[in-house]
Amino acid sequence: MTFVSIIIPCYNEERTIYGLLEAIYRQTYPRSLMEVVLADGMSEDRTRDVVKKFIQEHPDLSVKLVDNPRRIIPSGLNRAIEASGGEVLVRLDAHSAPSPEYVARCVAALREGRGENVGGVWEIHPGGSGWIARSIAVAASHPLGVGDAAYRYTNRSAYVDTVPFGAFRRETLERIGWFDETLLTNEDYELNARLRQNGGKIWLDPAIRSVYLARPSLRALAAQYWRYGFWKWRMLQRYPGTLRWRQALPPLFVAGIIGLGIGALWWEWARWMLLLMVGLYFLALVLASLPQAWKKKDPLLVIGVPLAIATMHITWGSGLLFSMLKGMKQ
Repeated sequence: MTFVSIIIPCYNEERTIYGLLEAIYRQTYPRSLMEVVLADGMSEDRTRDVVKKFIQEHPDLSVKLVDNPRRIIPSGLNRAIEASGGEVLVRLDAHSAPSPEYVARCVAALREGRGENVGGVWEIHPGGSGWIARSIAVAASHPLGVGDAAYRYTNRSAYVDTVPFGAFRRETLERIGWFDETLLTNEDYELNARLRQNGGKIWLDPAIRSVYLARPSLRALAAQYWRYGFWKWRMLQRYPGTLRWRQALPPLFVAGIIGLGIGALWWEWARWMLLLMVGLYFLALVLASLPQAWKKKDPLLVIGVPLAIATMHITWGSGLLFSMLKGMKQ
């Protein structure tokens, strides 16, 4: 059978890393044919102690801990690849927990030739307690929040542009190159863009499932999506053909608000247009939140989900616009 290396970048993940390792330990794939390689960005909390504790308690699963002094995700992934020996590489995240069949299904899909990269669907869970955390989890899997990012909500197998983590044959990465260390984020999407440019296919199978913990607060969500937007523009400069409609709308919306806001200082029509635009936007968000609030019997979602989606859209769009302006000055 195929030997598998599970590669994971991490930094200050003492709260989630043990649960991830336990989920890997419960995989149906033989433990003797798996290894876990964690690339730690020199964590300042108890992440390393928690990993060492797991290693002592589970000696029948090979777990390696390597340093990632650059502290960014792409370099962590590459350091993990360097230290790994698997024919198949399965990329996971410290905020995730794969279903028991995750590795076995990934290996089977690669063996069947479904694609050069195979992955599955996130089951997005709250990353904290309280109604805001619950709202963020719902927003992060809502089509109005994430557009056509099918891996967040679909139940159909399909060829797609990207999957959240992915499983590859080592020879594939040796052919197209490893993760791009000049990007602080969007490294998965960039790798998949290169893969598609080289004739590869990306297969999404909803039977390949993992739990993903959403950000626990609006502040953390804003920081995450600002970073996504900022580095998305850097990637689009290299791969302009990868731009999708869902990615163009947030910066256009933010630019519209800024433009009308400036115009409102002088013209009454601009004030009315701004009021109408923002009003219709939040009305659409509230209406979109109602089915989830009813389904989950959680009325606070009617407030929280619009706040979370608006945070995602505005910070992502602002990050991209700021990155564009900063690039023009350089």
